[in-house]
Amino acid sequence: MTKVAVFAGGQLLDFSTGFDVFVGVDRGSLFLLENHLPLDFAVGDFDSVSKDELQRIKTKAEIFIQASPEKDDTDTELALKKVFEQYPEAQVTIFGAFGGRIDHMMSNLFLPGDPDLAPFMRQITLRDKQNCIQFYPAGSCRILPEDGMTYVSFMADGDANLTIDGAKYNLDASNFFKKKIYSSNEFLDQQPITVTLESGYLI
Repeated sequence: MTKVAVFAGGQLLDFSTGFDVFVGVDRGSLFLLENHLPLDFAVGDFDSVSKDELQRIKTKAEIFIQASPEKDDTDTELALKKVFEQYPEAQVTIFGAFGGRIDHMMSNLFLPGDPDLAPFMRQITLRDKQNCIQFYPAGSCRILPEDGMTYVSFMADGDANLTIDGAKYNLDASNFFKKKIYSSNEFLDQQPITVTLESGYLI
């Protein structure tokens, strides 16, 4: 299994380096170079870097892919598609998915809404110091606790109902109430939580 790190254009205050492949998304490419990390892929329209910075990225990247600013995908979506084309079994961690433009953050939170990325949703994790975002397809999902993290929240894509079992606050037919996001729940004694979703996907 290939472990891929994608460095996007949001805040990059906390990241790890134990990966096989490093991907820079637009200005994230420059961040990798400035931190003396490999730049295996550089992907984006590169509208957030100067001409000199772009030339440096072109020179240093093993694979350089420049897209038109007028495109259907965000730079991060485009980078993920290129990664899964080459490494279809990869486990991908995205750093810098938060803390920048809010429209980019929202796009990152709903990556499985792209039909090309939906088949890979279980292979994508968004991570920073305070957050770990994962995606689960409809059905019964077993959510494992994360070291150092107490709280867990659930959001269903679309209007599907969900149930929560094994958490501090369970949700089933006896106490069901409808919300877009069920936030600030907690793991009990570091035990897994089971969430069942009728359709769509779980964030």
